[in-house]
Order: sequence, then C-alpha cells, then structure tokens
Amino acid sequence: MIKSMTGFGRCEISEGDRKFTVEMKGVNHRYLDMSIRMPKKLNFFETAIRTEIKKRIQRGKVDIFISYEDLSDGQVSLKYNESLAAEYLEYFKQMEEKFGIENDVRVSALSRYPEIFTMEEGSEDTDELWKGLKKALDGAIDGFVTTRTAEGEHLREDILAKLDGILEMVAFIEERSPKIVAEYREKLEAKVKELLEDTQIEENRIAAEVVIYADKICTDEEVVRLKSHVVHMKETLQSDEAGIGRKLDFIAQEMNREANTILSKANDLEVSNTGIGLKTEIEKVREQIQNIE
Repeated sequence: MIKSMTGFGRCEISEGDRKFTVEMKGVNHRYLDMSIRMPKKLNFFETAIRTEIKKRIQRGKVDIFISYEDLSDGQVSLKYNESLAAEYLEYFKQMEEKFGIENDVRVSALSRYPEIFTMEEGSEDTDELWKGLKKALDGAIDGFVTTRTAEGEHLREDILAKLDGILEMVAFIEERSPKIVAEYREKLEAKVKELLEDTQIEENRIAAEVVIYADKICTDEEVVRLKSHVVHMKETLQSDEAGIGRKLDFIAQEMNREANTILSKANDLEVSNTGIGLKTEIEKVREQIQNIE
C-alpha cells in the first residue's frame, strides 16, 4: 500500500505523575530528514527515538515535537551551599576592615548571591521514563502512518485515473497514424497529377515516397514502450512494495521521454495536440508522485 509523505500524528500519555505528548508532521523530501524538539531531560533518548521512527518511515521531512511534564512533589530540591556562604561572609569582613565601612549584610541579602541556593532535579528511572515516552511515540507514529496511508490511497486513485487518460491518448495516436500516411499519399498523388497533368504517374515512385514519409513519422516503438511503462506504473501502484516513490518517478521520466519523441515526430495537428496533452498529463502524474514515500 502506497503512502503519502504528508501526514500528522499526535499522542498524549499520562502515567502516574508523568505526562508525555508527541506530535509529528511530515512533508515531501527526497530522503528521511528528522528534526526533533524536546526537553533537555529527554535528550538521552534521541538515538532511540530516531531508530523507532526509521522502522516505519522511509522518506519525508518529519518534524517531531515532544513535551514532558513531571507533576510529582519530589521532582526538584533546594540545595544550600554553606561553605560558599561562609566564604562570602569572610570576604565581606575583610572589606569592612580594609575600607572602614559597615558590614550590613543580612541573611536575606546573602541568600541572593550566586550559588548560595540552587535547584536540583531529582534523578529518575530512565527505563520508566523511556517506557512512557515510547508509548506516546508509538501512538503518534501510528496516527502519522494512518494519515499518510489514507492520503496515499487518494494519490493512487488519482494517478490511476490519469494513467487511463494517457492510454486513451496513446490509442488515439495509434488509430490516427495509418490515416496520416493515407492522407499524405492522397495529397502526394494529387500534387503530382497537378504538376504532370496528363503524364503517367509512376506508382513505384509515389509508393517509395510514402514509405519514406511513413518511416519518418512512425511512432510504433515509442507507443509500445509508453504503454509498457503505463502498465508497469499501474502494477507498481497496486503492489505492497514499500518506498516506491523513487521507482515511480523513474518510470514517469521514461514515459516523458517517449512522449517527447512522439511529439517531435508529429507531422499532424491532431497528433501534435495529443502529444502535448500526453506531456501535460505525464507531468501531472510526476507532480503527484513527488508526494509518495
């Protein structure tokens, strides 16, 4: 089943006093490009997070936003640095004696000096922390993949419809080609009769000219290859193969190459207009393929 590279997933998990929220957003990109924003406290798990995402996502620019709340009472503690406070007071005493000024430092003032009081976060069980984070991450990935899959199905249906339209254009070119040669023969005969009037027309000479013309405008090989590429693309779209975006893009490039050749050989207004239509539809297919993982 094909997947789009555009998607969104969100999951919030609360376990005890901990709450994890993970959001994921994805857009088109040639490769898998992940950007993770999360609290410093969770930086330890970055490699594990990337590993989990790579298991289920092959391509796209994916932004991951992670938030974490710890509502427990013991998450932080206040620390008092007694030795540093004593050192501050010793220097204040030296300043008083040196400069003859009053030492008016009070406890409230001393407590505001750097590093006298500090806040320290309590240590946490990393296994328990990862357990909750992984649940939220898995839930977000599930939602992300679901939206990508739904969008991928819409892309598949749209591309298949466009491919059917391309086959109709190719069928018209196949049907029209013999008529072009017949019309050329009629025009050539009429022109020769006009120039030679009553003189006998050399049938072999006209036949040779028609063969040269037919060979010049012949698009049989290009038509056969183009139909083959369309069938190949349809089969690929219906397969369960993962990460088919690059393969589809290559097939579309080959389709465009055949359409260019058909258009370059066109010596008929209807075929020329159809060739332009072919290139237009193939380009639309390529644009849609750029969204596929």
